[in-house]
Formats: sequence, structure tokens, C-alpha cells
Amino acid sequence: MILRELLIQYELQNDLSHSEVADQIGVSLSTYYRWINGESTKLKKTTIQKISSILDCDIESVIEETNRVKPILGNVKAGYDLWAEQDIEGYIELGKADAQKGDYFLHVVGDSMEGCHIFDGDVVYIQQCDTVQNGQIAVVMIGEEVTIKKVYFKNEFLFLQAANPKYETKIYSKEEVSQLPVKIIGLVRFVRTDFV
Repeated sequence: MILRELLIQYELQNDLSHSEVADQIGVSLSTYYRWINGESTKLKKTTIQKISSILDCDIESVIEETNRVKPILGNVKAGYDLWAEQDIEGYIELGKADAQKGDYFLHVVGDSMEGCHIFDGDVVYIQQCDTVQNGQIAVVMIGEEVTIKKVYFKNEFLFLQAANPKYETKIYSKEEVSQLPVKIIGLVRFVRTDFV
């Protein structure tokens, strides 16, 4: 069982609201919501001890398990023109080594990265970051649009290259990167394909 499940179970068993449990623990309601939504499990040692006492269990080991469960945060376009969505669609549990490599998953929509074995419907595991090395595959935000492409830097230009020849490479000047803006928001660590 992971932290959010334990907290919800405690609420139900004791007929308590989110705000009442947050008060018991001594954290803000927004922090508590992040725990319930699975967005954060970075807790101070004193907070871990307090929750362990309230729930009567070893929360440190629960957090270790919780950190291996990563959210699926909507879609990323392997193409262009998909608006950013960030609704949590579910969770995937990982082994400890893989869990440490990244932060969240995104569903792939489109076929522009097929040459890199990233297909429509796959799930990519993302490490949150704002820069990547030449040739790495990244999740890039262009204004409000999110895409997944190989990233190259050359002569103050940013190149976003598809891995499917039917899509052209998009090139952005330093000014366009700043004005649109064009931002790297994550590095693709690996792809997961589910067969039914």
C-alpha cells in the first residue's frame, strides 16, 4: 500500500476530511493534496515521524514504495499541434532502479517518432529537466503545445527533429525560443509498450 492509499483509508476509518488530517499532521491543505494526488512524497523527517505515529505504521518504508509508483500525466504528441494536458490518468509501478531515472509517464499520440521505436499509444517515461544534450529525445513545450522530438543545438538555433521522414524538422531561432517560448520540459528515459 502506498502513502495516498494509507491516508485515504485513515480518513475513511475515522470519518475525517482532508483538512482535518492535514491539521493533525501539521501541513498545509495544498501539501496534503499533493500527497493524495501522488504528486509529491518528499517529506521532512519530523513529518514522517508524525505520520508514522498517527497511522501507526512505518511511513519511511511506505514512502520508498510510493516513490516507485509514477503517474501517467496525459498525452504528448509525436507530431505537432497537440495542446498540453496534465490530468493524471493512472499510475505505473516501477522497480527501484527505474523509478530513480525519472518522474512521470506520458501517453504518445502520433507517429513522428516511429524511427526511434516510439509508437502511437506507447507510454514514455520522462525525467523532468530543462536541458538535454544534442541528439537526445525530449518533451518540448512550444507555446501551449507539447511534442516529443530529437533535440539539436547549432549556431544559436534549436532543431526539433522527427524520427519519421514524413515530418519536417522544425527550426527555432534564439528569439523564437524566447518569445514563443520553446522549452524543454523533460528527457525521455525509456518507452513502454503494452500489448493488449
